[in-house]
Amino acid sequence: MKTEQYKIQAARWPSSGRQVMGRVEGDALIVYQAFNPHIAEWAVTHQQFGGPHYSFNRMSWIKPGFLWMMYRAGWASKEHQQHILAIKLPMVHFKTILREATITSYDSSFFSTEKEWKNELERTEVRLQWDPDHNPAGVKQERKAIQIGMKGNILRQFCTEWITEIADITPYVKAEHKKVLDNRLNELILPYEDVISLKDPAIEKRIGIVSV
Repeated sequence: MKTEQYKIQAARWPSSGRQVMGRVEGDALIVYQAFNPHIAEWAVTHQQFGGPHYSFNRMSWIKPGFLWMMYRAGWASKEHQQHILAIKLPMVHFKTILREATITSYDSSFFSTEKEWKNELERTEVRLQWDPDHNPAGVKQERKAIQIGMKGNILRQFCTEWITEIADITPYVKAEHKKVLDNRLNELILPYEDVISLKDPAIEKRIGIVSV
């Protein structure tokens, strides 16, 4: 895993706007999810999601931003989110997911009417949200972070066909969180992340990417 000092990343990252931030490895993007030990252990062992504790009947959310995942999971401290998984997803499949995505709240820049938005939201198997990103200590930022929820057939494809690697990075997460708790942010090392160019204007328009 390529890493970088947080203070260097923070200086390079955009301070505002809506951009997909994440870590690219070859032709794949790393996305994150947090699960309880039963689901996480089964996933790492089988290199896909499933097993007796995983449900395909609920929406499952992926996050390409490491710090957004840390905020949501409390750095692997919240109930049912004690294990952080780094999931390698080929970019071609990530783009397939984004092409199906519908934003979770009405925005006139995406849809001409609220009825049009509601109809698409009911139809889609993919939902996306732009939420304030957070720094390592959990302070809200102006920059927006994306998270994508999947259900139905596209979730099953993601879980059982598209993933090329699943790694449990919880020990690393806990070690870096200790630096945050000790206020040693100058020593904090994060996965190397940057703005991801999707190279597809139609997708960028659909998900509402905004550079500031």
